Amino acid sequence: MKISKVLTLVAVASVVLGGCVSNKKYALLQSQYGETRENLIECNAETRNLQSQLDAALKSNDELRQGMASLKGTLDKSLDQSSQSSANIAKLVDEINASNKYIKQLVDAKSKSDSLNIALTNKLTRSLSTDELKDVDVKVLKGVVYISLADNMLFKSGSYEISDRAMETLSKIAKIIKDYSDYDVLVEGNTDNVPISRTNIRNNWDLSALRASSVVQCLQDDFGINPSRLSAAGRGEYNPIADNDTEVGKQRNRRTEIIITPKLDEFLDLIDQAPAEEE
Repeated sequence: MKISKVLTLVAVASVVLGGCVSNKKYALLQSQYGETRENLIECNAETRNLQSQLDAALKSNDELRQGMASLKGTLDKSLDQSSQSSANIAKLVDEINASNKYIKQLVDAKSKSDSLNIALTNKLTRSLSTDELKDVDVKVLKGVVYISLADNMLFKSGSYEISDRAMETLSKIAKIIKDYSDYDVLVEGNTDNVPISRTNIRNNWDLSALRASSVVQCLQDDFGINPSRLSAAGRGEYNPIADNDTEVGKQRNRRTEIIITPKLDEFLDLIDQAPAEEE
């Protein structure tokens, strides 16, 4: 509307200038022209201000679009990381579950072994007479059954031949060993620290090994224990359970131990065996 008004005034001015007008009319036209010019200047200024605001708005809008694109990229990256983290957590949970299952297998196996050992010990203890229990000590240590036989019950002093008195006790032990066919049997000979030197016996190493070998052969030949389950070892005077400075201590150290253990290879197979995956 302002531009239309300006054009009208310009046209009027042309008519006026083209003819003769009075001074009064000329002054009026001059005043209107000045007012129109001011309005035009104001209009131009307002137009520039609006253009400046438009430019600022366009710049702000562009910055907002860039910011939105950046946020979208960050969000997409976060979603990818979250997805990867979820996958890692799921994998970790699966590994923990597998480990727990494996541990349960080992605990169950140990519990089964402990139960069998307790049953074996109770069965053996009940089978021995009161007199036999004076010379036989039965105990379970760390899942292994130890049957300790006094030297004076098994052998004559300095000898490795089994006495008749010991045969009845060994027969009871052999029966228990047969009942627990999944167990291995180690026989260990032990002596005190008194040196010995006899024909075919050079020292306490020899004596302890010969005594262990005698018990193993007795279990095999007289009581039918499978020899593949048997082992013999001599430890001489180097595995004492008492002080050799006293006679009582020396007597306790002169012993033969029958050690009954779960088959080691089966237990190692269980340790090496990875837990089965769930279907």
